[in-house]
Amino acid sequence: MRFPVAKVFLALLFTMIFGASVLTGSKAMAQAGPQVTGTSQTDRIAALEKQAADNAAAIAAAQTAGDNGWMLVSAALVLMMSGPGLALFYGGLVRKKNILGTMMQTFAMMAVITVLWGLVTYSLAFGEGNAFIGGLHNMFLHGVGLAPDAKYAATIPLQTFMVYQLMFAIITPALITGAFAERMKFSAMLVFMVLWALFVYSPMAHMVWGKGGFLNAALGGRFPCLDFAGGTVVHVTSGVSALVTAIYLGKRLGYPKVPMPPHSVVLSFIGACLLWVGWFGFNAGSALSAGTLATSAFVATHFGAAAAALGWGAAEWIRQGKVSALGAISGAVAGLVAITPAAGFVTPMSALWIGLIAGVFCYMMVVKVKALFGYDDSLDAFGVHGAGGTMGAILTGIFANSVINPIFGAGKPTGLLEGNWHQLLNQIVGVAIAWSISIVGTLVILFIVDKLIGLRVSQDDERTGLDLSQHGEEGYDWAH
Repeated sequence: MRFPVAKVFLALLFTMIFGASVLTGSKAMAQAGPQVTGTSQTDRIAALEKQAADNAAAIAAAQTAGDNGWMLVSAALVLMMSGPGLALFYGGLVRKKNILGTMMQTFAMMAVITVLWGLVTYSLAFGEGNAFIGGLHNMFLHGVGLAPDAKYAATIPLQTFMVYQLMFAIITPALITGAFAERMKFSAMLVFMVLWALFVYSPMAHMVWGKGGFLNAALGGRFPCLDFAGGTVVHVTSGVSALVTAIYLGKRLGYPKVPMPPHSVVLSFIGACLLWVGWFGFNAGSALSAGTLATSAFVATHFGAAAAALGWGAAEWIRQGKVSALGAISGAVAGLVAITPAAGFVTPMSALWIGLIAGVFCYMMVVKVKALFGYDDSLDAFGVHGAGGTMGAILTGIFANSVINPIFGAGKPTGLLEGNWHQLLNQIVGVAIAWSISIVGTLVILFIVDKLIGLRVSQDDERTGLDLSQHGEEGYDWAH
């Protein structure tokens, strides 16, 4: 009996000791309960706040990475428009003795304008200044770093914006070379283009796109001119300057009596297709982000080009009874030109109308107006870019839609068809300024260069061709 009694006694003793410990711990927990719970809630709130901040930072970083990636690709696409796109397009249209000389003019712009842009022209175009020209604060790319500039593009580095705009500055003077193809000295071309970039392109770019620009629709310009990707800045200035240069230089030897057909429409065809693809970077990239506006501009660009190719082809078919490959690709380029100012403002159906109108209009300029006045615009730089850019800028004022881009504020009409008739006037003002600065600036520069070093090659050099006379080489080494 002693062992069972001892077991019961030990069990009771163990229970009393263990129970007292549990009760003491429970009381301590009860007393400390509110303090422990409070600390836990504070930590949880702080953790949630940190997580929200981390998520916001991750989202912002992802948006910056996406936008920056798209803009770098767009910059490369626009450079592809110059070389190989424009170089092949223009190169195929000249006689074979001038192919290298013609392509070299475009390639030279890729090098010369790049250096000039870094030294001074970026500052003149996009630096702080007055309503007509930027200042010199960003010379040598001073202050152009990896941080964004919210007024231009809040989600990409300023250097990305700078290099993207550089590609526009490269192709614009290169477009002019089509008007004086086969007859300007290479040295004169270089001096002319440097001066033109400084005194024609830079002020026009600043007025339309720069901070405080006279025609800047996004930053409160005096006459807000809608120019999404360069209708006035690129195409009107280059096209009108091309016409002035062609008239100033005079006609090629034998023109128009001597036939001067393209030596390789195949090369031009390839170049035109590269231009079409590259133009997506030109127009959709001008959204300066990878958002819905880029999508809208991309679609409008494609639709405009397609409709213009059909418009030009139909006009050619009616007049000549057939559609040429050269006509089809010229129409597509005319549509790309015309849709450029409108790409970020119009619906796809409006883009079709703009392209169709531009295709027919540019065809008439090249076939009828050029023959009527007799000027020798060698590769129809004015007929396509000057005329197409002018028509596109005006049509932008008609078809611009606030649903696509409420640039003047939510609920406010954008174009004429929405009720904003004043915008059409603003577009005409922008076109008039672009024409004026191009005519006056180009004439002055041509006169200066002509007096200093002469513009035109000698008659012997012209007969020999630019390849040999200007560069000492030939584009084709035929087997004998």
